[in-house]
Amino acid sequence: MGFAERKDGFMKLVLAALRKGNRIALAILLLAPALASGQDGAMTPIKPLSAPIVIAHRGASGLRPEHTIAGYTLAIEQGADFIEPDLVLTKDDVFVARHENDITGTTDVAAHPEFADRKATKLIDGESHSGWFTEDFTLAELKTLRAKERLPQLRPDNARYDGQFEIPTLAEVIALAKAESRKTGRTIGIYPETKHPSYFASIGHPMEARLVAQLKAAGWDSAAAPVFIQSFEVDNLKALHKLTPIRLIQLMDASGGPADKAAPSYAAMATPAGLAAIAGYAYGIGPNKTMIWDGVNAPTALVADAHAAGLRLHPWTFRAENMFLPATFRDGPNPATHGRIDAEIAAYLKLGIDGFFTDYPQIGVNAVKAAR
Repeated sequence: MGFAERKDGFMKLVLAALRKGNRIALAILLLAPALASGQDGAMTPIKPLSAPIVIAHRGASGLRPEHTIAGYTLAIEQGADFIEPDLVLTKDDVFVARHENDITGTTDVAAHPEFADRKATKLIDGESHSGWFTEDFTLAELKTLRAKERLPQLRPDNARYDGQFEIPTLAEVIALAKAESRKTGRTIGIYPETKHPSYFASIGHPMEARLVAQLKAAGWDSAAAPVFIQSFEVDNLKALHKLTPIRLIQLMDASGGPADKAAPSYAAMATPAGLAAIAGYAYGIGPNKTMIWDGVNAPTALVADAHAAGLRLHPWTFRAENMFLPATFRDGPNPATHGRIDAEIAAYLKLGIDGFFTDYPQIGVNAVKAAR
């Protein structure tokens, strides 16, 4: 068969898939040349709904300990559009930026004998955790602690900064974004995640009204504000939707479901019907990146289905280490070695995503520029 005949046959298959509305079949056809050749760059580009944004996941967390002012500042210097603080509450109801309310692995709290009696075992979102928790400390007490690298085996260079940085408050993150916006002449946004909101509500520390009030005090109270609020829970976002016009993002994982049991599973939420329901209260979704493409098989219909519902997609998380990369993009067997994260991001951009979370914002910024 000649090239012209093969091309004509391929186009007939594409047109047939389009006529039938079979987005999965269409995705397979569009990716077939890339999969057959092993070249991820061969993907046919799909337009996003919005110009892709780079979200610095917990700051430039591949280069500095996560959730530190130093990490956020470096991310801004590298060109990130948004910095992401995970939010938990203190005993005196102050928002601070930590990956979890369990701060055992991200601070030096275990080395403080004055807090030894604060160690506890708690049931959070159905799982037992033993350690030290932000809700048992006042802000003043937390400020005596110092951050440390959460993944020292993979990121030993980050561990060199252990003990140097405080735990930042949301107020400090907002102040940084505003100051850097004035300094750089470009708008730096924040992308806070409410962590375990139903758990905090159950112990008398509801988050929603307090967060909305703090953002409003910062002058952020509209859909045009440089803010996205994200959550893995559903009722938390629905409550926020009633309180603020700020854009909301429904986070979704590749397995399980929301801790508040407001939906049967994330898989159900990723169906066209589930996405239509999300569109009633959220601006977009933040799916685990493997829900879009696993780096091996044909991509799913999630981008097309979400866009059809009017939802943006900001998948997570793009990391450089082999441990976090599909085999296609790894460099050798060492899990800490950096692979081809730039090629992975480029492949997802061609699939039409509207932004993405990355621990390496400079690589993300360069990938977006190259894709234009």
